[in-house]
Amino acid sequence: MLGFLKEPFAVTAEINVNLVALTVMGLISRLWGLCYPRAVVFDEVYYGQFVSLYMKRIFFVDDSGPPFGHMLLALGGYLGGFDGNFLWNRIGAEYSMNVPVWSLRLLPALAGALCVPLAYQILVELHFSHCAATGAALLILLENSLITQSRFMLLESILIFFILLAVLSYLKFYNLQKHSAFSGNWWFWLLLTGVSCSCAVGVKYMGLFTYMLLLATAGLHFWHMIGDQNLSNVSLLCHFLARGLALIIIPLGLYLSFFYVHLALLYRSGPHDQIMTSAFQASLEGGLARITQGQPLEVAYGSQITLRNVLGKPVQCWLHSHANTYPIRYENGRGSSHQQQVTCYPFKDVNNWWIVKDPGMQQLVVSNPPRPVRHGHIVQLVHGITTRYLNTHDVAAPLSPHSQEVSCYIDYNISMPAQNLWRVEIVNRESDTDVWKTILSEVRFVHVNTSAVLKASGVIGASLPEWGYRQLEVVGEKLSKGYHQSMVWNVEEHRYGKSQEQKEREVELHSPTQMDISKNLSFMAKFTELQWKILTLKNEDTEHKYSSSALDWITMDTNIAYWLHPTSGAQIHLLGNVATWASANAAALVYLCLSLWYLLRRRRKIYDIPEDAWQLWMSAGGICAGGWAVNYLPFFLMEKTLFLYHYLPAVTFQILLIPVVLQHLGEHLCRSVLLKSMLSALIVAWFSSVYFVYCTFSPVTYGQPALSPTELKALRWKDTWNILIRKQ
Repeated sequence: MLGFLKEPFAVTAEINVNLVALTVMGLISRLWGLCYPRAVVFDEVYYGQFVSLYMKRIFFVDDSGPPFGHMLLALGGYLGGFDGNFLWNRIGAEYSMNVPVWSLRLLPALAGALCVPLAYQILVELHFSHCAATGAALLILLENSLITQSRFMLLESILIFFILLAVLSYLKFYNLQKHSAFSGNWWFWLLLTGVSCSCAVGVKYMGLFTYMLLLATAGLHFWHMIGDQNLSNVSLLCHFLARGLALIIIPLGLYLSFFYVHLALLYRSGPHDQIMTSAFQASLEGGLARITQGQPLEVAYGSQITLRNVLGKPVQCWLHSHANTYPIRYENGRGSSHQQQVTCYPFKDVNNWWIVKDPGMQQLVVSNPPRPVRHGHIVQLVHGITTRYLNTHDVAAPLSPHSQEVSCYIDYNISMPAQNLWRVEIVNRESDTDVWKTILSEVRFVHVNTSAVLKASGVIGASLPEWGYRQLEVVGEKLSKGYHQSMVWNVEEHRYGKSQEQKEREVELHSPTQMDISKNLSFMAKFTELQWKILTLKNEDTEHKYSSSALDWITMDTNIAYWLHPTSGAQIHLLGNVATWASANAAALVYLCLSLWYLLRRRRKIYDIPEDAWQLWMSAGGICAGGWAVNYLPFFLMEKTLFLYHYLPAVTFQILLIPVVLQHLGEHLCRSVLLKSMLSALIVAWFSSVYFVYCTFSPVTYGQPALSPTELKALRWKDTWNILIRKQ
């Protein structure tokens, strides 16, 4: 029985020494001296703030993209025991001892290091030689810009890692298609493609470009499968459903999960939540939730309310009035009604309170039981402090003469009667009998006499002059089919009025029932609002010293100074390897010219290369040249401040094209032994120049050793490069 013990157990494994060596070199190049400099480097000042907010569970909105990349950076801080206590206010500021610099920079560095073996494997899966694959990996290894970007708390290296992982996964899946369809490996690589695409998009929306490229590639491959008569209709349907599940459904679900985790982690109120709706703010711990907790849900006749404009930008503001009146005549000579001013005020104030009144009754208190206001009901809005009624009439507004003036009516005993009836329209209602609800309902107020809609025009225009205390203009806008968010309001603070006496009403506070409004806001509602804010919220684009145009990137006419030592000449710059970038441009040009030449010749039935070589040439170009194009050309359409690091995903694909072109030249154009020898010698000389440039610029890639002013001047290979030289 124990005969099997006579022979030892043996395990055999194939180890790709090239792959292992490249991985080790990638780790060394990215992890060496990772804590240096122990100071805030360029955009670490930006991302570090979000890491601190994650550590403190404080909600924030970043208009640059989804939260997955920020969460990965925060994970590094969490693993390092970071408590979030550091003031990220200045590039170059020294990190305090509580900041785990190595841990915060670790994940971007690991992602950057793993891009080296990924480049190798992509070329292998494209069916190029191991020599070409090794060359591609070494070019990524020695690319100064990729090294710089991956050694700090930045997102580009993580983005590029997931992009390359998605490409590699799809190629492995595609290569398994003919012989191992629906096998375990086939499913693994297909699913990993979708997961990687979702992660890339979750880091930065730039990941969408590669995701679209892979979807188009998968669609083209499936189109070819439809023409395969060996596949049954059932088999084609299964392939289609598998791709739909792995490349669309799962990525969408994973993308939603990023926001779910993000919102679960950030449950505390903070400075950023003011741009969100009142309902969203009330779902956060602290802040507005402290005010709204316990207030009545249903708005009734007699309710005391504050009305917040839903648009909320450039600043949030509340419907407001005060005792001052509009001037009899404006600066341009136009006349006004001289009625009490109504504005939108960007601060909480006692003059923001209004009372919802039933036009058929005189009382300003809530009856027992309360009579709720529903969609379509007619109301009057009485200003709580001055007790004057919200009014509009056919008088031009002060800043928007095409719109009606909104005021609180003062009876001057002249032929200008009050027009103070308003119809409540609940925009987000589920039925025409919906009750007007605190925070949750978004309402329009339509003037009964003129059909004008109450609108905060000042939130999208100028503020009032000195006589209006620089507050924001409110107007009556003629009703149209569509509506703008500036016409929509929601009740933020609410209490049931109990006192008919004005003096008592001014100090009245009442919280009758405990009601947690956050339970009424689902995850999908919060996700939709947050996603919309990310897509539409735009910080004012200001010209940056190191901003550049997309045209500057190809020839690397620009650089970015990331860090400067306060006393020595040590500094870090985002600069690419000049030899590699020039070679990548040349490879792209050669690929384009050869492809056009081959296409023209094939049109004339002249086949210069075998069919399998042609298919290899086109598939490699679709990934490498296509990857460069989709990650570069969209920037010409973007109206945003651009920096050199935006080009890094595109140039990564372009670098992969270099060995593709070189192998093609060696195999199909250099057909004699002499030409092949000359090409090999040129490649050796060229690669030596790549290594030389890498070594030359490594002091400003790693920030050490410090260079003298003379040495720094020698690095200014282009007049447009801003190498910092201290005055002696």
